[in-house]
Amino acid sequence: MRNLIDILDLSEKEIDFLIKKADDIINRPEEYREKCKYKKLATLFFEPSTRTRLSFEAAMMELGGGVLGFSEAASSSAAKGESVSDTVAVVSGYADIIAMRHPKEGAPLVASMRSEVPVINAGDGGHNHPTQTLTDLFTIYKEKGGFENLTVGLCGDLKFGRTVHSLIAAMSRYKGVKFVLISPDELKLPRYVKESHIKPKGIEYEQTSSLEYAMPKLDVLYMTRVQRERFFNEEDYIRLKNSYILTPDKLKNARQDMIILHPLPRVNEISTSVDNDSRACYFKQAKYGKYIRMALILMLLEVE
Repeated sequence: MRNLIDILDLSEKEIDFLIKKADDIINRPEEYREKCKYKKLATLFFEPSTRTRLSFEAAMMELGGGVLGFSEAASSSAAKGESVSDTVAVVSGYADIIAMRHPKEGAPLVASMRSEVPVINAGDGGHNHPTQTLTDLFTIYKEKGGFENLTVGLCGDLKFGRTVHSLIAAMSRYKGVKFVLISPDELKLPRYVKESHIKPKGIEYEQTSSLEYAMPKLDVLYMTRVQRERFFNEEDYIRLKNSYILTPDKLKNARQDMIILHPLPRVNEISTSVDNDSRACYFKQAKYGKYIRMALILMLLEVE
């Protein structure tokens, strides 16, 4: 039985397989409509979510399966003090696969040790968000044709942004990738991410606080929001939340074939006036997430 807790649980070959499968689902949806008939997905979301939870549910429904679960800790027995381990031990008797989001780092790993069915980490605190990374990779593949020799700019909250950490881990496996890390000093990429994924492979990277400086170099611009829920101090959040706002003016020096990604939700870090720019791919990205999650469910359930 396989789980997906960290993006590095998947080999490059498996990521390639999932991308090809997701592409086939887009091209031949009728072939997949009953692949998970009589199968059930449990969505255990101890933290709020729109895209991740709904795209998992849509993915299972489009495969012909059913969905059960909860969308906040308050509507589960966690509100009575039940442990994650006990919740999962019970729910794995009701479902064939579990997608779980939790504010505590490591909770989905604990869940996977107790579960009788595959567990997918749908985000654990500031730690990992592997299916968002699969979504990001699938979007880059669809829009840029591959992963090699790309310069990827990551902008905003690089300290707490689990989507950033997971994407760096995944992209660092491909040849010729370079990173430009764009953030205020207080939200710089943690040292352990650089020590784990960038430096050992001799990957070129630079850090800057200027989005305008970085812009002309980039093939991919990955924007993130400054997340209120990751701050201990409201004053720090208010001071930093408007650090980087992408506007049409800031895109003047960007390449015409650059793509703009964002894991969403956005607050104000991308102006709505950018939405009609041909380089804006973030709503497309959210849609691609459904197809890559369909492919992942099929793989973990070992459905041919």
